[in-house]
Amino acid sequence: MKTYDLIVVGGGPGGYVAAIKASQLGSKVALVEGDRIGGVCLNYGCIPTKTLLRSAKLYQDLMISDSFGIDIENLSDVKINWDNLMKRKDAVVNKIVGGVEQLVKFNKIDVYKGYGHATDAHTVVVGDETLSAKNLILATGSSVLIPDIPGIDAATAAGFVIDSTGAIKLPKQPKSITILGGGVIAIEFATLFNSLGTKVTILQRSDTILKNLDVDVRNTIQRHLTDTGVEIVTDSKITLVENGTVHYTHDGKAYSVTSEKILASLGRTPNLKGFEALGIKYDKHGVVVDDHMQTNVKGVYAIGDMCGKMMLAHVASAEGIVAAEAIHGDMTSIDYHKVPSCIYSFPEVGVIGYSEEEAIKAGFDVGTSVFPLSANGKAVAEGETTGFVKIVHDKKYGEVIGVHIVASHATDMIAEAAVSMELEGTIYDIAKTVHPHPTLSEIVMEAAHGAVDKPIHMIKR
Repeated sequence: MKTYDLIVVGGGPGGYVAAIKASQLGSKVALVEGDRIGGVCLNYGCIPTKTLLRSAKLYQDLMISDSFGIDIENLSDVKINWDNLMKRKDAVVNKIVGGVEQLVKFNKIDVYKGYGHATDAHTVVVGDETLSAKNLILATGSSVLIPDIPGIDAATAAGFVIDSTGAIKLPKQPKSITILGGGVIAIEFATLFNSLGTKVTILQRSDTILKNLDVDVRNTIQRHLTDTGVEIVTDSKITLVENGTVHYTHDGKAYSVTSEKILASLGRTPNLKGFEALGIKYDKHGVVVDDHMQTNVKGVYAIGDMCGKMMLAHVASAEGIVAAEAIHGDMTSIDYHKVPSCIYSFPEVGVIGYSEEEAIKAGFDVGTSVFPLSANGKAVAEGETTGFVKIVHDKKYGEVIGVHIVASHATDMIAEAAVSMELEGTIYDIAKTVHPHPTLSEIVMEAAHGAVDKPIHMIKR
């Protein structure tokens, strides 16, 4: 038996960050991972999809190059080389995963390859190895949720139905794809395939895509996707999947859509197998933890998707740091209302805090201010004018309680809002902060001016 101060089970963005932080704080750490370091995010999710989306954006830019004064003699000569797209994606993933592996090695963390299971609160078995530690951090992530739809298992076995991992490994570009679901992952893949010329149909059960986001955000993205050729059917109920055909009902009538591939993007479920012996408490989201990520079992912590608080890579990393610090006596915590979420669509979406509807329900005296991207000089110069920023604030003190950005580079700009909210910043603080010109970030300042009084670069009567 090998003894450690801490065993981390799962080497994704939560697990490896927790392991590194604990090592930096002086612990002897073992990291258990059944696949590659980096988990779903680095290997099959965040990084490969964003790499492919960059290729798709470049292709889209080439298709409109004439509007920027650049003549391509024959646009039909601009081809998508699917094999090379995949090779670049794999190269980027391998480079980043290799970098993380070096970080783990540099921090003197022992890595055990295999799927670990806990026999008690201090013991983890990996293959023929038995590891012992004072503390455990469980970080096993989540898996794609395949709903109970008639015919879907047979269609999956036949290769018609794929999940997000299968979507980034397709041997060739599909001419058509039907996406089941209208959440973040669904919208990113709809953007990717549509931008590359694949016919995309989205079937969404509720009355809107991105149902948990601010109404202005989801309406803008839905309208933009529709305008660019994506067919979106809301209020749809899937009744049968038959090879490449999805049968569904809408407004009481029966319909069907046939495509080369069907992407099931209907949520994820926590990976909880292997820890039955611990007696950990669960709820409908996953493992129940306190503010410091400790479970009901002393010395056993759980982080990331398996807790189900916010299934985001950066949340898992932050929770990993909180757990590692708690083990060393520093009792930090996370305010989940101050955690940003991102969608890498075209345009991008960056949101944080309360939506307008949520703020009203929470009892705030709500004020909002919206500034359109079309009134921003940098956006006009770049030809990327679809979008806006919306600031939600509490009128009592002017505190910023939500920011919603739809714009090119929104996923980068939302960090400004995150810092402001972490410092309990107000609309007055942002309005007085001098922003560089010309930048897209000026829209945040302009919206703050609009909340205080009136924006400078927009007529507001």
